[in-house]
Amino acid sequence: MIRHLLVASVAVVAALAAPTPDPVSPDPNGKNPIAAADEVFIADMTWMEVRDAMRSGTDTVIISTGGIEQNGPYLVANKHGVVLQAMTESIARELGNALVAPIVDFVPEGDIKPPTVHMKYPSTVSVREETYRALLTDIVASYKTHGFRHIVLIGDSGGNQDGLKAVAAAQDESAKNGPRVSFIPEYYNYGEVAEFLKANGVNQVPEGLHDDFGITAIMSTVDPDSIRAKQRRKAGKFTINGIDLSPLKTTQKWGRAIIKFRTDVTVAAIRKARK
Repeated sequence: MIRHLLVASVAVVAALAAPTPDPVSPDPNGKNPIAAADEVFIADMTWMEVRDAMRSGTDTVIISTGGIEQNGPYLVANKHGVVLQAMTESIARELGNALVAPIVDFVPEGDIKPPTVHMKYPSTVSVREETYRALLTDIVASYKTHGFRHIVLIGDSGGNQDGLKAVAAAQDESAKNGPRVSFIPEYYNYGEVAEFLKANGVNQVPEGLHDDFGITAIMSTVDPDSIRAKQRRKAGKFTINGIDLSPLKTTQKWGRAIIKFRTDVTVAAIRKARK
């Protein structure tokens, strides 16, 4: 009996140690059996949809970085990610030949131990600068392998910019007729957004929160729950920086105007970088 158990155990160990067979590999040139979805987010596309989009002239991929951080009492920790959902889709559709990589949520947010900056607050996730740059480098390399000719890097937070610039400079191969990797600093234009709003009659009085009307308005177009619209109205707190957010439809209208403003600036910079 013991001998049989030992033999069985050896067989199990051997089976576990055996190499895992590769999954069935589809024909890379196989025809898509269904109609493609109208989609620009790569994570929400099938591999065939991405392949066929590239074969039809889509040669640009947008890699964006956000952050998981404290954003005051009203905005979700994924504030920048919510903004980027709206912004990257708008930018890609305006370009007409671009897709959007999964948003990079893990970025430097301060020292982890002892905690500094946003790491002083629960919800925040931080990574070291070298981790952030290594992650971006591997993401860029992945899209180079797949054949994208222009890889665009944008960041929705101030602490993301230096890493994006450094990785783009290190990975750009356009001088050797390889893929172009471009950092687009023009995207991070919240100062210009504030001036745009002011010129259109929106005068904010800062409350000292990690929040403002422009960001809140963009987020409201994606998901009103991300700005806790219902809870704030119930508590009589549906304002930011002295600006009433009611009615929500008006705030969303502002959000769409800001998205258009930022899209125009970014698309012009991307097209310039292509030359």
